[in-house]
Amino acid sequence: MTVTATSVGESAPVPPQTAPSAWRGRLARLLPAAAAASSGLLLYVSFPPRTLWWLALPAFAVLGLVLRGRSWKAGFGLGYLFGLGFLLPLLVWTGVEVGPGPWLALVVIEAVFVALVGAGVAAVSKLPVWPVWAAALWIAGEAARARVPFHGFPWGKVAFGQADGVFLPLAALGGTPVLGFAVVLCGFGLYEVVRTSVSARRTGTVRRAAAVVGVLSVVVPVVAAVAARALVSDKAEDGTVTVAVIQGNVPRLGLDFNSQRRAVLDHHARETERLAAEVAAGTAEQPDIVLWPENSSDIDPFVNDDARAVIDGAAKAIDAPISVGGVVARDGRLLNEQILWDPVKGPVDTYDKRQIQPFGEYLPLRSLVGAVNENWTSMVRQDFSRGGEPGVFRTDGAGVGLVTCYEAAFDWAVRDTVTAGAQLISVPSNNATFGRSEMTYQQLAMSRVRAVEHSRAVTVPVTSGVSAIIAPDGRITQRTGMFVADSLVQEVPLRSSQTPATRLGVLPETALVLVAAGGLGWAVASGVRGRRAGDV
Repeated sequence: MTVTATSVGESAPVPPQTAPSAWRGRLARLLPAAAAASSGLLLYVSFPPRTLWWLALPAFAVLGLVLRGRSWKAGFGLGYLFGLGFLLPLLVWTGVEVGPGPWLALVVIEAVFVALVGAGVAAVSKLPVWPVWAAALWIAGEAARARVPFHGFPWGKVAFGQADGVFLPLAALGGTPVLGFAVVLCGFGLYEVVRTSVSARRTGTVRRAAAVVGVLSVVVPVVAAVAARALVSDKAEDGTVTVAVIQGNVPRLGLDFNSQRRAVLDHHARETERLAAEVAAGTAEQPDIVLWPENSSDIDPFVNDDARAVIDGAAKAIDAPISVGGVVARDGRLLNEQILWDPVKGPVDTYDKRQIQPFGEYLPLRSLVGAVNENWTSMVRQDFSRGGEPGVFRTDGAGVGLVTCYEAAFDWAVRDTVTAGAQLISVPSNNATFGRSEMTYQQLAMSRVRAVEHSRAVTVPVTSGVSAIIAPDGRITQRTGMFVADSLVQEVPLRSSQTPATRLGVLPETALVLVAAGGLGWAVASGVRGRRAGDV
């Protein structure tokens, strides 16, 4: 046996770092990334069909924790992870029909906007009153996402997750930007309250300014929401109208495309005729107007006599005008059109969808997309054209505003329908291609927010569910199941007054974007001054 001695004064060799210490270091570096992605997932869980709206507050509190005090580069990366955690599960329904490729591509692109917000929040987090600047930056990011690319994609606005929340009345004050700002501000404020409390316990010193900012960031949005309840009303101002919402359902598998289109039309006519029989028997109220969903007649009734006869027969049976969702070819243009069909006069008015869906109703960059995947170009053989005017069908003194499906996500498309004279709003939609996904519940929540935002009753006729009738205060008063044929009949209030949100339009969003720009400019200027001072 050989014994090695260490000479006096000679240091023993330093052992290599132990494995547990190395792993702890790696975990410490991964923790902010995991927290960012998890908080994004938490924000997703706050969205419908769940009623956990309050989870948005800890989601943004954790985001504040991981971003505060970091460099803008770190903020960009962590913001991107937050965006992925939020948008990947939220938008999974976009791949139901076309596979995971478009879904993943959409999320990868949309998460860049969240990453840019993360970079901005990290930059302003060193400023006084930072939760205000940070919340305004989030709304600025949503504003950008609602406009670019391809006319924008505002799905996933924070406001759309708040249909069941205490902040909802703020939609009537300043629309989705003010509602979303209040939620995000409250979340960042919650983190600031916790941070200052922990710091006070550790140091024994209370940073009063930071504590006041945190408390006010939590309290002011809640107080404002309570005060804004005075703006919310479901009272009739111009009488009432009885509406019927028809959900005809779609056929099961086994039909080819052309047969499917005819079957969908027949299903909606059949459900309307069933309701007419109930009216005749005295078990259902006679409607003043009947609302069919988007794509309820993908066979053009202006050129196909059989489709015209089916719709005409249904209108005569129910003895009321029907708003029919059709696909119409006119003057070389393909239109997603709502047609007001009178039981005596036939078609008397139309509305052409203005905010059409990229890659669904038209194909941007068609030649490039075709080179990547020919199947996509075959699915959208001809681009739909955009309508040019807001749609308001007038019948029996009621102004029924039309906001077709995807349009409900866009602030401007709903607002100018109301300013054009809509006393109630209809959101005809087709979600049959998205199966039993959460898409229909997310869109229903949007319609509830729009009801409060503009103080209008909202009807949501959908091909396969969930169809609903929503009061002007955002309550769902009736709803159907999914993939069932059904009808909803209800007397709803007509309203003509305009909320502050309706009157102000884009001004609240513009103001918040300017606040965000001011905070970002201040942060950049402070950073430049700091670097110059360090160089001296």
